Amino acid sequence: MTLDHDVSNESEQNLRKYRRIEEFANKHGIDFYPAKHGIGHRIMVEEGYAWPGTVAVASDSHSNIYGGVGCFGTAIVRSDAASVLATSTIFWQVPPIAKITFTGILPPGVTGKDAIIALCFLLKSDVLNMCIEFTGSEQTLASIPISERLTIANMTTEWGALSGLFPVDDTLISWYRARATIAAMSDSPTKDRINHKRIDELVESPLVADPGSPKALCYLASPEVVAASAIKGQIASPGWYLKPEGVEKVIVGEGTGDFVVDKARSIEDGFEKIIGEMESMISAAEGAAEEAASPTATEDEALTDVLPGFPEKIEGEIVFCDNDNIHTDGIYPGRYTYQDGMTTEQMAEVCMENYDTEFRNIIRPNDVLVAGYSFGSGSFREQAATSILANKVRLVVAGSFSNIFSRNSINNALLGIELPKLIERLREVYKDDKEKPLTRRTGWKLLWDVRRSKVTITEQDGTSWVQQVGEMPPNVQEIVAKGGIVKWVQAKLQA
Repeated sequence: MTLDHDVSNESEQNLRKYRRIEEFANKHGIDFYPAKHGIGHRIMVEEGYAWPGTVAVASDSHSNIYGGVGCFGTAIVRSDAASVLATSTIFWQVPPIAKITFTGILPPGVTGKDAIIALCFLLKSDVLNMCIEFTGSEQTLASIPISERLTIANMTTEWGALSGLFPVDDTLISWYRARATIAAMSDSPTKDRINHKRIDELVESPLVADPGSPKALCYLASPEVVAASAIKGQIASPGWYLKPEGVEKVIVGEGTGDFVVDKARSIEDGFEKIIGEMESMISAAEGAAEEAASPTATEDEALTDVLPGFPEKIEGEIVFCDNDNIHTDGIYPGRYTYQDGMTTEQMAEVCMENYDTEFRNIIRPNDVLVAGYSFGSGSFREQAATSILANKVRLVVAGSFSNIFSRNSINNALLGIELPKLIERLREVYKDDKEKPLTRRTGWKLLWDVRRSKVTITEQDGTSWVQQVGEMPPNVQEIVAKGGIVKWVQAKLQA
């Protein structure tokens, strides 16, 4: 555990919080680095906690930095961190992967920050919610020092990616050799983690992908591929369609229309069973197409069972924030993040303050908040979700969500749906409006029928249209009905 945020705040309230964290770490035998010892990510890398070929998570959005030393680093939110400490469990679904190949050599005077900013500009949001694999020739990679790799990996967060991973190559091994020698000569405690024996093991047993592994959950493009892969247990394309047993139809939702077959896992207890499927829930909540076991209403319509405590329908007037890339600091300003005494009313008041100071005067209880693409990127602060809930808004609709916001939403019982068609329709209707307010009451109504997995939009002139969305799995319903992941975990631990 490291303390590297709000370290200049020496108020008694903050120092008391720091003491409690240190007491918790000592009680449970967790290595602890106090405030002003250094940035936590630097400690993780330089002290050998983030190690090549392993996975490291931290409750900070720039945990991607560990990819600079060949360690798969990605961020988790605070409630996820609490789950890790309580259960040693975290969840993911294997995301799409983008491969970036560097060519040539890094010119003198050009830094890693220059490189990643150029990538952010050239490819913009093309890698949203993806894992980035950086590759290149031996000569090319040798021209990129480890310090610059760390910078590039760190700023894949700004790019919207979940991680940015560099290979374990001779340049990295040499860097670790030098640090191991220094640690041994200075008799530093770091030698227990960075030493030549451990580096030798890394060289002798490199981590490689498992070809044909059936364990990865993938986004697949066609019914033929989905069906063949489900049957064979690995990605396969026979060139013809074979209907999987028990599957009646492909449910096409907003977005890619991909067909995903979820299989229940053999697990030891109910907690691991549900945690293992949570990423699929998030995808479904965002509007991804999902297959789910559900009773058939008609030949063309399947109904979703709605659990007690979860709403069968959500309805409200659309309030439109017509901008893409509204980040978490725009939703909940950083200056309030460490003010632990903020009441629900105060959180509601400052919600969207950095985006539009008039938002607080426009939003009303039970409204449906609609925004553009890549909504909620940036910091992993959970208040981005809870401040919206503080306004008594239960549903957010966007063209696409950052994974950061998606996790926070489900963890805090805020629902979200991806509806690109709605965003484009709103922009078409209001394109000639000269005022172009940042936040607009539209007079449009949105009705989400959870049981039928359909959204009905009624425009201001009374015109209505319907959009199919992903089914809401029972597991995510249970989390929302409990009031979020923390209360859900508590209930599971007490059961």
